[in-house]
Amino acid sequence: MAERDPTKHLVLVHGAWQGRWAFAAWTPMLEAAGWHVHAVDLPGNGWGPHGQAPASLAHYTAHVAGLVVSLGRPAVVLGHSGGGITASQVAEALPDRVTALVYLAGMMLPSGVSYADLMQRVGAAAPRADVAGITPFLDHDPVADTTTVRPEGALACFVQDCDPAAARDAVALLRPQPESGRRMVNRLSAERFGRVPRVYVECSQDRSVTLPMQREMQRLSPVAKRLSMDCGHVPQLAQPERLTRLLVPELDAIHARRFLSLPPTP
Repeated sequence: MAERDPTKHLVLVHGAWQGRWAFAAWTPMLEAAGWHVHAVDLPGNGWGPHGQAPASLAHYTAHVAGLVVSLGRPAVVLGHSGGGITASQVAEALPDRVTALVYLAGMMLPSGVSYADLMQRVGAAAPRADVAGITPFLDHDPVADTTTVRPEGALACFVQDCDPAAARDAVALLRPQPESGRRMVNRLSAERFGRVPRVYVECSQDRSVTLPMQREMQRLSPVAKRLSMDCGHVPQLAQPERLTRLLVPELDAIHARRFLSLPPTP
């Protein structure tokens, strides 16, 4: 087990219907590799002290940015699935405090483009491409303006390659997601977001953010490094050891470049 470096901080941002619990199986491995891990509960997602707060990109960004600032030093920000949208906006807000962005089967969207826009674009360009993901398994509450994932959909699209008991436990923890926290569009600039290094962890068997969608996002927003895994949408539960082996050396290299390039403290 590596001793945790006081300068190595990793902020983990979950996707829709989830909470910080989505990273519970993976966190000990990251910590054993020497990283301080900070998994967040986004506002309005049913978990934590802000579980019933308004859900929006502005609220998500302020919540995560506040955590990054509180660390007192730069951090890597990782967004899983829809958490990638928040991660991007945090980098736009705090480019000097975000060492790198990691998209874990994440929504890495260009400025002004929604995920629904991208689905339409990919579907029109390749009619046979699988882009629907979890959408057919969502139930919408028009009064609360939330969506709920039906258990059979979560088992089929999110955790189909996970240990069956762990998969059932994860599905039981899903909560209704405010649609205000899914109808999100990034506003990004080359001067701020564009200067933060990006790593994309691609999941080839993903049935939620499907491979054609992942590839189109990488085409539209080229990354410094692509890591490929033969797994579904939740590698941090399905293959956490392999994910750690792939990602941690990249994070260590980015961290070393960032901190070795900093001027000495007077």
